[in-house]
Amino acid sequence: MTIHYKTPRSPYDRIGGLYYLGRTIDKIRLKQSNELRPDFYALMGDGYDARIMGYLELDYAKFAQFVLTGASDEDCWAYCGEHGRKMNVLTTLIWNDFASKRGWLDSVSGLLEKFKSASGLAERKDIQTFFEYWEVDEGRKP
Repeated sequence: MTIHYKTPRSPYDRIGGLYYLGRTIDKIRLKQSNELRPDFYALMGDGYDARIMGYLELDYAKFAQFVLTGASDEDCWAYCGEHGRKMNVLTTLIWNDFASKRGWLDSVSGLLEKFKSASGLAERKDIQTFFEYWEVDEGRKP
């Protein structure tokens, strides 16, 4: 029997206007159903997941518990507003700009290069951010 693992949605997909939140939600759901590609397990609740939870002032474990109640994306966004930071146009802009440019000439540029090398993408100079890396690594972009 062949297992067909899945990857989470694109980090560019928005929930409540925010990049990446849907990706965190997908990883939680896919892990629960044993469909998540195994290489995602190590950083669940860490990395970007931890950053968005920190930015939203939410506890990852509690958020994950809520997601696993069968909550829709809209329910998850409502949870964020009820239990975390109140978002507005400026705070959304700040998160989206930070998140989408992470890896581009910043403190984690070296880490991005390690991920690219491990995936056989070291020569891809067009991949300058983690978002761009995930789009290629997960097959949404050539």
